[in-house]
Amino acid sequence: MARARTSFDPQLFLAKVGKGKTSILSPKKHTIFSQGDVAEAVFYIQGGKVKLTVVSQQGKEAVIAILERGAFFGESCLAGQAIRTSTATAVDDSSIVRIDKEAMISVLHEEPAFAELFMAYLLAHTIRIEEDLVDHLFNSSEKRLARVLLLLAHFGKEGKPETVIAKISQETLAEMIGTTRSRVSFFMNKFRKLGFIEYNGELHVHSSLLNVILHD
Repeated sequence: MARARTSFDPQLFLAKVGKGKTSILSPKKHTIFSQGDVAEAVFYIQGGKVKLTVVSQQGKEAVIAILERGAFFGESCLAGQAIRTSTATAVDDSSIVRIDKEAMISVLHEEPAFAELFMAYLLAHTIRIEEDLVDHLFNSSEKRLARVLLLLAHFGKEGKPETVIAKISQETLAEMIGTTRSRVSFFMNKFRKLGFIEYNGELHVHSSLLNVILHD
């Protein structure tokens, strides 16, 4: 008599080290992979934050994403990308799972529950990229900064009236929105004076910061 197949738990799969999977503890500022490296694995963030950056041929660096717990990165290798087009760096001390390309393809084919979780992430990620593109094409740097701060603070999730952002440098914020550090400093001081944000060891973001985005 055939043994009944046990249910597959995607979160348990991601939490346990096994064939094709390794656990990585990345200290703050540790480089997980670099632009130009061979792309042969997908990564999943169990804890901490990871920054993705790109450097142009002229040497200019830009931050394209800051990813948090529950995010995948490096997934473009599944679509045939042989070389990394970005650099992944731990922003905080981070716990990361590395999944070999072959192991990732196998579990996507064999486990519908995992494929559903991964597809949901990819769709949400694609929507975010499209929103970022529209933001850069049509909004001022002031509005772009306000949007990034609200996103980093998870505004709108869990109904929190006030949210907190872990320490992040103004240089990083400038790279994320495509402006200079001095402009970011100017806008941050403006937001603080207007009561949209406040500093007290941590950066507190108030829902009133939405006014910057909604105001024409």
